[in-house]
Amino acid sequence: MISDRQVRLLNAIITEYIKTAEPVGSVEVVKKYNLKYSPATARNEMARLLELGFLDMLHTSSGRVPTPMAYRLFLDQIMEEEELPVLQEVAMKQRLWPHRFEFEKLLRQAVTTLSENIHEAALATTNDGYITTAGLVNILDHKEFWDIDVARTGLNLIDRYELLEEIFNKSPHTRDVRTVIGVEIGIENMENCALVFTPFQAGNKSGYVAVFGPSRMRYDTIIPAIRYSKSLIEELGESW
Repeated sequence: MISDRQVRLLNAIITEYIKTAEPVGSVEVVKKYNLKYSPATARNEMARLLELGFLDMLHTSSGRVPTPMAYRLFLDQIMEEEELPVLQEVAMKQRLWPHRFEFEKLLRQAVTTLSENIHEAALATTNDGYITTAGLVNILDHKEFWDIDVARTGLNLIDRYELLEEIFNKSPHTRDVRTVIGVEIGIENMENCALVFTPFQAGNKSGYVAVFGPSRMRYDTIIPAIRYSKSLIEELGESW
């Protein structure tokens, strides 16, 4: 659907927007990411990506921002995950180990450790309606949540088991770690937000471990962290 050059440009724009939360202009993206063409060429390609629905502009004179469609392409075809450092894996397991005989405490420690490592809001649910959360204050680090209506809607979402289950269950089961972005969440005010989650099965307990934040999350580090949290819950909670 789009050319290799447009893919590389889109990757640079998404990477920069994740870092800065500021609309990205052609001059800065060409210079900062050492693109092998002029800012004028970048502007033309950005105009085409805008027409195709991969970019949006907040104001006429501003740069461009990625759309949920761009993030979906990024997740499915462009992004390369980072490996969790071994020391981080060991530290996470050490934090969970003392709670392996009390499942709710195990889940609580899992989401607390996950949140502390990725600096986002984390949560876990179980099949009997239990929810535990950690790091909710982290959403306020992102300007998307400085809008009180967005913050209120997001906090309500991660406190409502039935809403979370509806989102988890309707998502395509194409990957072990799944993501719903913006309008895919299906709730007003969540257009610039995302949920990243994966199911777990530990003994007779099942549920999801998830991260909630802005659409411009560091998916390359968050996805492997969630995956490892799931593996710890399943390993340490297998007797339940």
